[in-house]
Amino acid sequence: MTHAIDSSRRKALVTAAASAAGLSLAGVSSLARAQAKGQLRIGYQKYGTLTLLKARGDLEKRLAPQGIEVKWTEFPAGPVLLEGLNVGSIDFGTVGEAPPIFAQAAGADLVYVANQPPAPKGEAILVPKDSPLKTVADLKGKKVVLNKGSNVHFLLVKALEKANVKYSEIQTVFLPPADARAAFEKGVVDAWVIWDPFFAAAEKQLGARILADGTGIVANHQFYLASRSYAEKSPQVVQAIIEELAKLDAWAAKNPSDVAKFLAPQIGLDLGVTEVAASRFAYGIQPISAKVAADQQKIADVFFELKLIPKAIKVSDALPATLTAAR
Repeated sequence: MTHAIDSSRRKALVTAAASAAGLSLAGVSSLARAQAKGQLRIGYQKYGTLTLLKARGDLEKRLAPQGIEVKWTEFPAGPVLLEGLNVGSIDFGTVGEAPPIFAQAAGADLVYVANQPPAPKGEAILVPKDSPLKTVADLKGKKVVLNKGSNVHFLLVKALEKANVKYSEIQTVFLPPADARAAFEKGVVDAWVIWDPFFAAAEKQLGARILADGTGIVANHQFYLASRSYAEKSPQVVQAIIEELAKLDAWAAKNPSDVAKFLAPQIGLDLGVTEVAASRFAYGIQPISAKVAADQQKIADVFFELKLIPKAIKVSDALPATLTAAR
């Protein structure tokens, strides 16, 4: 985990936030002075540093002098969060690797702003504690439940590939996390592919076993995205979010017990479960790099080959202007 955000990285993040809207830093400053009172609508899920930012209230303090109110809306998973971004009900949010690809394929006009480092241990393929299944290869012909278009969708694809099982050789059941857990508990599915903190809750509360997590299979990046219209209209607010997340990362990496204490009431889980989930977070927010963008393109290409998305996409169409210019 990265334990500090140095000045050069902070400057890069500010530049990335501005370039996401196609503006210079001078343009950001002038727009900041002209910012009218308004509202920032953030979509979040039960995981990651954005939820922690909400719990601490740092962003509200930062934006209050500008007359900007922060409204938080919780979503059960990344795909529906990005649907909210696409239809204009939120301005900014955080998701895993797969949702932006599905959203782009559906025509969403979004912009990648930044990402957290890889957190491969934060998602896994689970089976009940008394399941006879021992390896990913044992999933052949079995029912596997997951949230379609979520970060774990790519984990499943790549884990099956590594185990020499075709994606078409399993039976996928697509359900959001709460319904998926119910199906898992009732035994109507054989395995569940899920992310933290649902993953940690299943381990601690149900005794679920891990067939495979993302280690050596997928990166599991957490991405921050904005609607293009909001990034263009309010780049200084996007900049403020990124700066506050960078400060938060530096604090969180040094204070893991406090992270869990802040998060537990926010996500509605006990401290023990929250500590497990928080221990698998990755701290150190970064601007989108050419390598991360290339990895996203590989995911998009795989999903198109499997006909999981209706058309091929170019991830570069949703990248900050500085990165696309360098490619």
